[in-house]
Amino acid sequence: MERERGDVEELVRHRTLPIVSDSGRSELAAELTRHLRGEVRFDAGYRALYATDASNYRQVPIGVVLPRDTNDVVAAIAICRAFGVPIVGRGGGTSLAGQTCNAAVVLDFSKHVHGILELDPERRYARVEPGVVLDDLRQRAEEFHLTFGPDPATHTHCTLGGMIGNNSCGVHAMMSGCTAENVEELEVLTYQGDRFVVGATTWPTLEAIARTEGRRGEIHRAIAAFIRRHEAAIRDGFPEIPRRVSGYDLPALLGEDGPHLARALVGSEGTLVTVLSAKVRLVPSPRCRVLLVLGYPSICEAADHVTQVRESRPIGLEGIDEVLGDDMKRKKLHPERIELLPEGRGWLLVEFGGDTREEAESAARALMARLERAKNPPRTKLFDDPEQEAIVWKVRESGLGATARVPGQLDTWEGWEDAAVSPDRPGSYLRKFHELLQRYEYRAALYGHFGQGCVHTRIPFDLRHEQGIAKFRAFVEEAADLVVAHGGSLSGEHGDGQSRAELLPKMFGPELMRAFEEWKAIWDPDDKMNPGKIVRPRRLDENLRLGASYRAARPRTHFRFPDDAGSFGYATERCVGVGECRRLEGGTMCPSYRVTREEMHSTRGRARLLFEMMRGDPLAGGFRNDAVREALDLCLSCKGCKGECPVNVDMAAYKAEFLSHYYEGRLRPRSAYAFGLVFWWARVASLFPSLVNLLLRAPVVGRTLKWIAGVDARRTLPRFARVTFREWWRNRPASPGDGPRVLLWVDTWSNHFEPAVAIAAVEVLESAGFRVVVPGRSLCCGRPLYDYGMLTSAKRRLRQILETLRPALRAGVPVVALEPSCLSVFRDELVNLFPNDPEARRLEARALLIGDFLAHHAPGWNPPQLRRRALIHGHCHHQAMLGFREDCSLCRDMGLTPEILDAGCCGMAGAFGYERDHYAVSVACAERQLAPAVRRAPDDALIVADGFSCRAQIEQRTNRRALHTAQVLRMAREQGPAGPPGARPELGYVDVRSRVPWRRTLRNTALLALGIGAVLALLRGRARRGGRARGLRGPSEPDSAASSALIVAAYRDMKARLG
Repeated sequence: MERERGDVEELVRHRTLPIVSDSGRSELAAELTRHLRGEVRFDAGYRALYATDASNYRQVPIGVVLPRDTNDVVAAIAICRAFGVPIVGRGGGTSLAGQTCNAAVVLDFSKHVHGILELDPERRYARVEPGVVLDDLRQRAEEFHLTFGPDPATHTHCTLGGMIGNNSCGVHAMMSGCTAENVEELEVLTYQGDRFVVGATTWPTLEAIARTEGRRGEIHRAIAAFIRRHEAAIRDGFPEIPRRVSGYDLPALLGEDGPHLARALVGSEGTLVTVLSAKVRLVPSPRCRVLLVLGYPSICEAADHVTQVRESRPIGLEGIDEVLGDDMKRKKLHPERIELLPEGRGWLLVEFGGDTREEAESAARALMARLERAKNPPRTKLFDDPEQEAIVWKVRESGLGATARVPGQLDTWEGWEDAAVSPDRPGSYLRKFHELLQRYEYRAALYGHFGQGCVHTRIPFDLRHEQGIAKFRAFVEEAADLVVAHGGSLSGEHGDGQSRAELLPKMFGPELMRAFEEWKAIWDPDDKMNPGKIVRPRRLDENLRLGASYRAARPRTHFRFPDDAGSFGYATERCVGVGECRRLEGGTMCPSYRVTREEMHSTRGRARLLFEMMRGDPLAGGFRNDAVREALDLCLSCKGCKGECPVNVDMAAYKAEFLSHYYEGRLRPRSAYAFGLVFWWARVASLFPSLVNLLLRAPVVGRTLKWIAGVDARRTLPRFARVTFREWWRNRPASPGDGPRVLLWVDTWSNHFEPAVAIAAVEVLESAGFRVVVPGRSLCCGRPLYDYGMLTSAKRRLRQILETLRPALRAGVPVVALEPSCLSVFRDELVNLFPNDPEARRLEARALLIGDFLAHHAPGWNPPQLRRRALIHGHCHHQAMLGFREDCSLCRDMGLTPEILDAGCCGMAGAFGYERDHYAVSVACAERQLAPAVRRAPDDALIVADGFSCRAQIEQRTNRRALHTAQVLRMAREQGPAGPPGARPELGYVDVRSRVPWRRTLRNTALLALGIGAVLALLRGRARRGGRARGLRGPSEPDSAASSALIVAAYRDMKARLG
């Protein structure tokens, strides 16, 4: 025994602190690059990118490795060992306690090492790699009516490796237990290079392995001695509650038949071993589920009923309070979801499951009947519609993000967000915790896994000033004492990391803390695995992402950022690291990440780089930083983040602002001038559209023009219309009737490329009884300018718009836009650039898409009927910023059978998909879901897409052409309910072949000839003047003057024609 104790003490004494110089870092990076197939990223940009996770902490890593496979992991750790540098594993990067922040080499498993190696439905297990996303595993398992039970709110993007490192739980841990209870085996790799599988081990097997030679035998000898030495302390020192995530899971060593070494390693936060693969247990997934929501006067009274509700054996039992609901309403984060809840100020969400809906519903109704007989019964609401159930669950899942960056409230932070007590006494704990919050004058939402006693919250700690940080520490220490007094755990789900590790002695006492250090030393004697976490921890108030020395920069900007105190620097602090932008399915955000799976191409990654850019270390150069420009290059400005990110990060605006400064005084790429100024080029081309179309499609000339414009050769540029909408408008009869006026916003695309859309809109609006007017001059919202950061020009265009529309806006005339991206300018960029301009606010309020307009301004109008199946793809801005509900309702009211695609961004994104450097990403975006769905659609189905670029992508990636909603309405009016006969019903509506007025053709031809002649005359004159200077004869000066006069006259005529 003494020899074994001495061996352990010798292991404990090993500890070094990493000090890596720039030259040493370069040498390490070179060695890793030489031996690994995956990416090695040691540049300042990537180090900044991985400096934070979803916690309050920040530590710049040595570098980042994206291993290609398990062999890369083994090689990387061997090389790091040779250099003596620490390592930390990372999955989804959603750790809330700082577990994945360290001055170490980060191994990010999420990009490549994410395979499901085996799934056995008979024996109900799966073998997975650490980077696999939880929902990917669950989706595969559901094919056999199985699931992986633990499901944290980040289930769409968290990884199994992270869940194992953290011992994650989630809503349905009531049904299946935490992650540790669902892990059967782990294939592990120690820092010393030992690779073996651990799992449930009998006592004889443990002793047998301990007698073997080598490092594996040494580890097992130390484990056997460790168990004998600390068995009594382990049995007495751990609270018996379902959500005990703090500390190492040493009770797993005391199984009746022997230690379960795999489960003893779960929750160790990467401080002991690296997990190479895991065998996890799968459990039956209830085929049918119903949700019962109970409303109470307060969250504490809701908590009082948890024990009674648990007796009904639900598969999930969550709590939320009115503060969470109020915060969602303040942020306009789908407030309609809150309206689904029954009356109350605190709610329990109770889920029942069964093989049939009747079985699940019967259990729910039995609980309802029992509660109705109780004293002060709650308000109840039973949901049996899966869509509505999913919406209500979104309320609970949005808790962390919804309570951050709430307008009119102080910023809230984690730091004390997941304490757990016995589920038999959550009401008592919550009342005491409320008192503590009030004493410190903190307002906080309370929500969480009440069925297992785990309470989540975000608290408005002041982490920017010394006094506020001291107050934060005092509060957390008192809160820890309160939890321990209630027999609870400092962490019930999120782990210790740096947030709580310093407080662990309060919960476990000195003997178990010594045991934790010994356990760490058995596996990692050199202390190179995520050092400073769980044992010998860093202080909870150091390495803060903000901290007392941090000051948000306030650079001069074009955008005013009214929701961020007028500060771009403060705006870059918005991201709290939730990682919703790393989802691979559902919604819009973030299309580039879904293709590349690179952190730098997620909204979170870009936001963090901008934050680090404003700090200036390790990213230097401010707005001229190339790492930030590279990260923003693949941003499609889809605005998915503005609408779907829980804290409303607005990357499209940040990108435009950054590019405006990055290119200040510099030439932009050619594509910026080709597409950013498309409104000007389109007006020029409208003089000779047939000639321009011919040139663009001519083999040699077309390829040359594409190269000049930076367009990929595989792209087909859109055709210019032979007759623009405005020409059609000038030549049509006067608008009939004297109904209410509506101003039709004629965008560049509808005017110059697809006038059929605007013409259809005119006919539909007039048929609904409105008198359509259009702006008196040709205008453009300037949407392409934002994509290239041409904000000075964009502001000039917006001022022109406000000046032109002022009379109509003051008269209360509504504005109907056809292109969602144009409307988003009026709803977003306009008021960000001119937040105090009353005309801007009027335009923001009065501008609508045609579906919204007809729903709100034409109550007596009955839409024409069309009995067709319709595949509907929503423009990114439409879904993220403007709301898609009215358009879907309109389609149903028309008699269409709509299939609303949840396919994300089409990938075209204005000019993005045309550009040479973006073509591959653009196509990959489309081919993920949209293009295959369109190809599968029946030939007689309609394809509907209101975005011009969406329609272009669909046409170029499939053999179908999509229609705008206005064109579908026109089709219904003209063809009746049956619609056009045969396949491809869109063919008669995608283009309107208006007759070109002969006078215009003659005038434009003459103008072209005049311009060409004038240019040739001028060139000839210059050549002769040059010849005369060399003693040759040439034309007289008046002849040159005459040529110049012709060009000036031609220019003036052209300018007049262009408006």
